[in-house]
Amino acid sequence: MKIRLERRHQENHDVRTFWFRPEKPFDYTAGQFIEMYLPHNNPDDRGIKHWFTLSSSPTEELISITTKFAGSKSSSFKKTLFTLKPRTEVKIVEPMGDFVLPKDTTIPLVFVAGGIGITPFRSMVKWLADKDEKRQIVALLAANMPQDFIFVDLFEAYGAKVIQIASEPEADWKGETGRLSAEKILELVGDAADKRIYVSGPEPMVESLEADLHKHGVTKDQLVLDFFPGYTPDLK
Repeated sequence: MKIRLERRHQENHDVRTFWFRPEKPFDYTAGQFIEMYLPHNNPDDRGIKHWFTLSSSPTEELISITTKFAGSKSSSFKKTLFTLKPRTEVKIVEPMGDFVLPKDTTIPLVFVAGGIGITPFRSMVKWLADKDEKRQIVALLAANMPQDFIFVDLFEAYGAKVIQIASEPEADWKGETGRLSAEKILELVGDAADKRIYVSGPEPMVESLEADLHKHGVTKDQLVLDFFPGYTPDLK
């Protein structure tokens, strides 16, 4: 399927959202991902295709991806993406994946996002807000510095309990500090026995938290995981 770049939006100092218009309407579920094909000259070993979770909601006319640019460390794919001109067409595989909301609307939800791992949660919360569907959500948003956080206003406007955790805070930072761990997650959300915990972020972070949460009694059925390949905890 072809999609055409309509506009872009700078979310913070190094994260940008790209909005595309599909060539034809299609259905997807909030939280799903796409594979994008972006041929370019002299691609590096990371190639000409990339997986992206859609940060847009199915209730929105355009579809969006939100991603980070790491300067010289970025792939040739990302460098090409960040220089795309409006109305440029690219190809995608239609959305897929099961990192989606539970059908049971009474299950309390915990969203754990490491850096750019917030993107599927933006999709879910925007969908819930547009559908006027209320769910109990605690969002634990982790980033290196306070200026790295994005989409917080949307979560707060929806009514989610938002807890921001900065690993490199400034002196006047009033939020939580440190790095994500099972102990910190369970300390902040309390008894997790009845909760569904969604974890999204760099692959090493997600794998570490999965093992750590299991050790602390969180069952496999309670966890829903989504990792971002190609990112490291120092490059969220």
